[in-house]
Parts: sequence; structure tokens; C-alpha cells
Amino acid sequence: MQDKYSPQEVERAAQDHWTARDAYRVVEDANKKKFYACSMLPYPSGKLHMGHVRNYTINDMLTRYLRMNGHNVLMPMGWDAFGLPAENAALKNGVPPAKWTYENIAYMKKQMQAMGLAIDWSREVATCDPEYYHWNQWLFLKMLDKGIAYRKTQVVNWDPVDQTVLANEQVIDGKGWRTGATVEKREIPGYYLKITDYAEELLDFVTGDKLPGWPERVKLMQENWIGKSEGVRFAFLHDIQGDDGKVIGDGRMYVFTTRADTIMGVTFCAVAPEHPLAAHAARSNPAVAAFIEECKSGGTTEAELATQEKKGIATGLFVTHPITEEQIPVWVGNYVLMGYGDGAVMGVPAHDERDFAFALKYKLEIKQVVLVDGEHFNYHQWNDWYGDKQRGVTINSDSFSGMGYKEAVAAVAHALQAKGLGETKTTWRLRDWGVSRQRYWGTPIPIIHCEEHGAVPVPEKDLPVVLPTDCVPDGSGNPLHKHEGFHAGVTCPVCGKAARRETDTMDTFVDSSWYFMRYCDPKNNDAMVADGTAYWMRDQKTVTGGAGMDQYIGGIEHAILHLLYARFWTKVMRDLGLVTVDEPFAHLLTQGMVLNHIYFTRDEKGGKSYFPPEGVTPVLDAQGRITGGKLNEAEGAFAQGLLLEYGGVGKMGKTERNGVDPQDLIAKYGADTARLYTMFTAPPEATLEWNDAAVEGSFRFLRRVWNFGFKLAAIDRDAALASVAGATSLADVQFGKEAKALRLEIHTVLKQVDYDYQRMQYNTVVSGAMKMINALEDFKATDSAGAQVALIEGFGILLRCLYPATPHIAHAQWTSLGYAGSLGELLDAPWPQVDAGALVQDEIELMLQVNGKLRGSILVPAQADKAEIERIALASEAFVAQAAGAAPKRVIVVPGRLVNVVV
Repeated sequence: MQDKYSPQEVERAAQDHWTARDAYRVVEDANKKKFYACSMLPYPSGKLHMGHVRNYTINDMLTRYLRMNGHNVLMPMGWDAFGLPAENAALKNGVPPAKWTYENIAYMKKQMQAMGLAIDWSREVATCDPEYYHWNQWLFLKMLDKGIAYRKTQVVNWDPVDQTVLANEQVIDGKGWRTGATVEKREIPGYYLKITDYAEELLDFVTGDKLPGWPERVKLMQENWIGKSEGVRFAFLHDIQGDDGKVIGDGRMYVFTTRADTIMGVTFCAVAPEHPLAAHAARSNPAVAAFIEECKSGGTTEAELATQEKKGIATGLFVTHPITEEQIPVWVGNYVLMGYGDGAVMGVPAHDERDFAFALKYKLEIKQVVLVDGEHFNYHQWNDWYGDKQRGVTINSDSFSGMGYKEAVAAVAHALQAKGLGETKTTWRLRDWGVSRQRYWGTPIPIIHCEEHGAVPVPEKDLPVVLPTDCVPDGSGNPLHKHEGFHAGVTCPVCGKAARRETDTMDTFVDSSWYFMRYCDPKNNDAMVADGTAYWMRDQKTVTGGAGMDQYIGGIEHAILHLLYARFWTKVMRDLGLVTVDEPFAHLLTQGMVLNHIYFTRDEKGGKSYFPPEGVTPVLDAQGRITGGKLNEAEGAFAQGLLLEYGGVGKMGKTERNGVDPQDLIAKYGADTARLYTMFTAPPEATLEWNDAAVEGSFRFLRRVWNFGFKLAAIDRDAALASVAGATSLADVQFGKEAKALRLEIHTVLKQVDYDYQRMQYNTVVSGAMKMINALEDFKATDSAGAQVALIEGFGILLRCLYPATPHIAHAQWTSLGYAGSLGELLDAPWPQVDAGALVQDEIELMLQVNGKLRGSILVPAQADKAEIERIALASEAFVAQAAGAAPKRVIVVPGRLVNVVV
């Protein structure tokens, strides 16, 4: 064993050993309790960052701990390889996305392997592999056949210069990210999946305590996104005629509201720019037409509309209030989406904050119809109580006045129903999932377009429809449109005439909605899922139903869409008879982000240039707070010593250039240090602020462990190892006082460490390991057999406790010190068990008080009675010195804690 800790040599040797053994290949075993632990697969963007290191180390620690406890554990890995970043990189570098993607996969895989992760690479998948996306297409056709998938028009962002659809993140201030052209809204055909058919079940599982292993925060986010609302759908009447002489919408403009109690406070209605009434007004009103055109450059999602400025324009049209029969003005609002509800909303400014702001802006009437006792309504400033439906009572509402929220809603609904103008209705915020993307790098949608038969599904025998990998996007639209090989020889499956392939590709959320199931059967070309999925994706508590994967790990940023789509996809697969579970993930851990300092400078236009923190010297104020920075070395046009602005701490990212490359860290300190640092510094769910000094501290700790093992190598260990391995019972070993104290400390810490492993609090696991090395270093070893056994046993426990976090150094020392020969290779060595006998103390320490003040401590036999404790306390030097001859009046013994002598 080397005297100095060389992490690079230690890690290379350990990884070579594991590779030669194929140590992490996992097979289904009916005789073992399975455990499936999976981290969210990464996008192959080029390099791992410390957020990846943290995520995968959490998974790795869980995997190794459970394997030592006898579980059959699966930890797979793959690549979320389709998507827009690859197209952008191709556009920038002039290379096909496939080449860029596969090169990144190769590099990132090497980084993962350098971390020593216990990944079963035989199950690796890449979502851009035809063997994978074949099954995207197959299931899509099954859903099409069942009516779960369907085709309709959709509103998209259209760049008129590049002639392409843009993702929402590619629209910056209403303009295309590349061309700067004003983005238009267009309606084009696309495919949708009926996730709304599963809305009730998706909601029930996050609100009905059926996912107890999920964070409450995530379940609430899912609940709010699904957004079940109980309310009233009703119609405003009108006689507005279209150009064809027919009354538009049969004379009814429908809206939905959860606040029917405020119906008497309606002072305007707003419709979406695409609403038939808006289109009608635009034909005779240039101002309305111009406003609708302006709205085309706005957002296309509810999330975008929530943050943009609310604008509107009066149409000059009026509708009739269904109860008061008042004439209500109709406005076009840029915040109303045609795809949500009926594309129209009632405006009640007095009791809705958005409507209140809109009314103030455009000087519309505000009519109070709800009163909260003791509150005064201010028509110029919004107060939260205006929208309080729990305390509010209706006023100024004719026969509906004086009612609470529920009573008023029921009464209004009844009145509208009696008129034939409305009914109670349940609505959902959730909308069907549009999976068509007008982009190249994704799963081809398996549809053929025939002039005679329209959109025809590709026959199952012709799957997969393979995406060409030689395309290089040039910014002029989807290159599949003009790829002759992609369209060559395509005929209609119905009539056999020449036809054309669909050039839309699938949303990449499709790829990530079921990849974790494919890990279970990655090489099966005959079925999407098979026996492997039946084994790994099953709830061990029930025959059918429940949740399949035992532990899922990933960032909170995926808490809504990815998890929701994966849940939906699983339920569809269940209903198609492919799996037996209701939910994909039994337990979910959302690890915290890794943060680092941000430094930048601005140009004359306000643009920011960022600088890596390691190249900056912080500038501090009098209180030691960072207020800026100085550039250490010249960089391009930026001179050394340049003063930089400080942006605080934020998530590590490429844009801010504040990431730490794990490869640099591994080269300097080793993978075990990187792993240990990310686990020790904060609990898994908490954010972790990068600290170079703490990284150095983690390395120093591992060096202490190595040095202690090197000293241990000098003693004769055979007899001690035999005792620890059970060849000689530990009960027969004569432990001295010091050895007993060491074993008490080690096993007390082990008990806590084991508990922390079970609850995945890995930061305190590392703290426990640090306590163990402290105890081992402080132990005054003797030549007695008991002392040797205590040392060997204690260090063996430490190595096993550290192994899931720092497997390389633990493996090296376990092997070098002979533990492997006695207890087996560390990979499958039994997890150390707490020895109850070691926790039994011969003596215990009690605090000694005199007249209620602490004066020292005494040692008493663990089984001493009250009389014996009193005798020892009164005879102690501390009491004799303090009492100065005074006789004790009373002795109070608090068992296990203290003795108080009153004199």
C-alpha cells in the first residue's frame, strides 16, 4: 500500500478492476428484492456540470448501500438526445446534429465513468437511436387507433424570414431569436394527445395520498397545473350578424367562471384575438384589426400571457347580460387565449385583480358586488380582500344579495339554468398535449399524406420511419421538407399512389416520458416493453396498480411537465396492457441546485459579458460582503484588473460561465473528493453554494483516511480480521477499557449513519464518517488482541460507511488491508450491523452539580443504584473541594444524566 494518497492511481486501479469484473451488470433475479433507482437522463450538451455530479452521486450512494444490504439494484443511464440545442449547434458549426450529439455522448460518458458510478452501461439508451424511437412511433399509432392521439390545427410562433416555427424560448421581445423578424401567430395542423381524458386520475393520485413518497411541493405544483375548477358556463346574448347574414355563434357568447357570485358586477367582456366576434369587428374597424395583428407577436401559452402587459381594445360590439339584460361592451384582450374554454371571459373589475387593473387602465366601470364586513372598498387601489370568497357576502345583486359564496353560486347557476343559458360545469387548466414540432431533430411522426386519403398512418411493419442523419440545418426551415431520400418512393398505404411523408417531428417530452421503462428491456427489438419491465417496473406491495420505479431523482425544474407527461404515458401503457402499474415513480427526490458566484461587465448597450469566478478576485466592502470583482488576467478585449459587477450566486450555467468542470476537479483532487464534497456540504434537497475551500477540506479528510489505513497496514491483522469476520466470535474477545470506549463510539455513530442512509440524508452520513476517523485517530492503541480487533473492526466499518460516497479509496484500502479476503469484495460485502453488546457501557459519566451549579463529572458503574451513585458523588474530589467540609443536606440523582448535591 502506497504511503501517499494518489487519487488518480487509486481511482484508475479501482475502475479497471470493476470493468474487468463487469461489476455493475444487473440481471433480473426472482430470489432477491428488487430496487430500481434512476436519475433523470441528461441532455448531451457537451460536458457534465456539478449539478450532474450531485444528482448521480445521490443515486450511486443509494445503489451501493442497497446492494450491500442484499437488494438487486438497477442504476441505468441514457441520453435525452433529440431537441433544439443540437439544431442550434448544427446551425452554428455547420455539422449534422447527429455528429454533434454522438460526440457529446461519448465525452460525457467518459466523464461519468471517471466518477466511478455504478451504472449498468449494458442498458444504455439514446433517444435519437432508431431502435428507441421506433417505439415512440409504435405507441403513437396505437394511441391514434384508440383515439388518444388526434389531429387538429394549432397556434404556433412563425418566423416569416426563416419560414419556420419557433419554440417559445426562441421568441425574444416578440422577435425571432436569429432573424430579428417580428414573429407571427399562425394556425397549422398538428397532432395532440388526449391527456385531458386522464385529468381526473392524474389529479386524484397527487391529491388523494396515493403518492406518499413524493414531496408535497411537487404534488401541489402538479395539482395546480392540472387545475380542476368547479364553476358555471353561461352565455351572454347578442344578435350580431356575420358577413353571411347569420347570427354569429347562434347569438350566444359563452364564458366560464368560478365566481358566478359576482355576475352582477360584470362591466365588460373580453374575447381572444381569434374569437369570431373579434374577427367580425376587425373587418369594419382598422384599429381593432391592427390590434389583432399586434397580438400575433405575443405569447402562445398561458404562462407567457400571465407575465406580459395586459392590453385591449373596444370592438364597438355589445352583448346582453343574461340576468340584468344590460348591454355589456365587448373588448379584445391580448391575455385571453382562444384555446382555453370558449375564448371569452367576463370582466368583474371589483373582484378580480387582473380585471381591476384593466378597468383602471381603460377607464371602465368598477361595480362592487361583494362586501367583507369591516372593510372599505377603494376604487383606485386593489386590495386582496376584494377577491375573498370565503368572507364575502353579496351586495348590489338584487335577489342574490346577502348570500355567501357557495349559496350565491348555486342561486345564480339555478337562475341561468332556468333561462336555458347556463349550467354548472367542471373545467380544467390542463390542455391536450400538442406533440407536433416543425423541427428536424426529433422522432418522425409516422404519417403519410395522400392527396386522396389525407393523413394515413404508416403501417406497423414499416416502422421505424428513420430520421436522416445527414441534414445540416441552415435556418431556412425544416430540412426534411427538401430531403429527397426521406420522401423518395413513399406511397399511400391505402391506394398505393405517390404520397409524401409527414415532416413534423415529436415533442422531445415524448422521448423522456418512458425511457426509464426501456432501460428494463433495452435490447428487445420485438417489443416496447417485456419481462424486464414486468420485473423492475412493478409495485412490490401489490399484484397490479401502484407505482413501479422505487426511487426517481432529478431537478425541481422538471416537477411539472416531464413528470406529468411520464405519469400520463404510463397510464396509457397500462390501459394498452403493456404495464401493470398506475404510476411510474413511487418515491421522488428533487435535489437542490449547485450555485456559484456570478461576475460580469456591461457594454454600452447594456449587454453582459460573463467571467468565470476562478479568474476573478472578489472586491469586498467593510462588512466583508462581495460587491464586485477584479479580473485576474486579460481575456480578449478585457484588460487585467478590469472592475466587474457582482451578480450574486446563481445556478451554474454556460451563459453565466460560473460552472465548475468536474473533469478539472477530478484531475486535481480525484472523483472521490468531488463526490464527497457534493454530498457533505448540504442535504440532497437543499441548494449547494460552491466553496473551493470546502473542496480542499474534503480532500484533506480522504487523505486522513488513507494515512490511517497506511498505519494500520503495519500491524499484524490476520487474527483481528478473523475475529471481525466471525471466525472467532467478538463476544470472546477481551476488550480493554479503551477498546470498549472505541467500539461504543463507532457503533453509536454506525447506528445513526445507517438511519441517515435509509432516509437519504447523505450530508450527515459523511459527518458520521468524520466522527469515526476522529475516534480511530484518538484511540491509544496497545498490543493487546482486543485493541487490535477494535481498530480493525472500526476501520472496516468506516470503509463500508464511506464506500457508497467514495468507492475508489474505500475499495483500495479494503483490498490492501485484507478485508476482502475475510469479508468478500467491498462491492458485495455485508453492510455492517450494530453490535448491541458494544453499546452496553461498563461505566457512564454523570454531570456533578453542587447547589445547582456544574462543578465537574463522575464515572459510575452503568448498573449502579442510587445509593452507590450518592457514595461516589460525595467521595469525588470535585465535591470535596467545593463543599469545603460542609455536610450535604440532600442528594438529587437524575438517572443517566446528573447528580446535584445540596449543601
